[in-house]
Amino acid sequence: MLNWRRALWVWGVIVVVEVAHGMARELFITPVLGDRPARQLGVLVGSGLILLVAVLAIRWIGAIRFNDQLRVGAVWVALIVVFEVALGLALGYPPARLLEDYDLTAGGYMGLGLTFMLFAPALAYQMRQVGWPAHLAMALAFLLLTIATFIALL
Repeated sequence: MLNWRRALWVWGVIVVVEVAHGMARELFITPVLGDRPARQLGVLVGSGLILLVAVLAIRWIGAIRFNDQLRVGAVWVALIVVFEVALGLALGYPPARLLEDYDLTAGGYMGLGLTFMLFAPALAYQMRQVGWPAHLAMALAFLLLTIATFIALL
């Protein structure tokens, strides 16, 4: 049975992981690649991190039905958008800069990342259902992150 309290706790873990990821990106990747490419790479890496957290937590959340998995993903997306806008404004970013990340025609990949987040609980559940142990899912996530980093550095 779906446990919303746990789903919200997992969202909190995702936020902590993503904030740490964003700080690391700003310190180490942005100086090398530049702002926009680093943010684009950040969406790919962040999606892998979200999948990793979802794989580790999906059974604990209890989202067994596809409908529940999509509802959890939708709540995560809504909360992360509110969090990102609030944090961006608190850090002094103008609204135009925040919207830029969502404009695919301007190179913003955040909309793709949010779409991935919407389906991350369902993907995580399917990965666990087919017998993928958590360590194999972590290895897959690490592989995807490595490939994305390599491509971005070319």
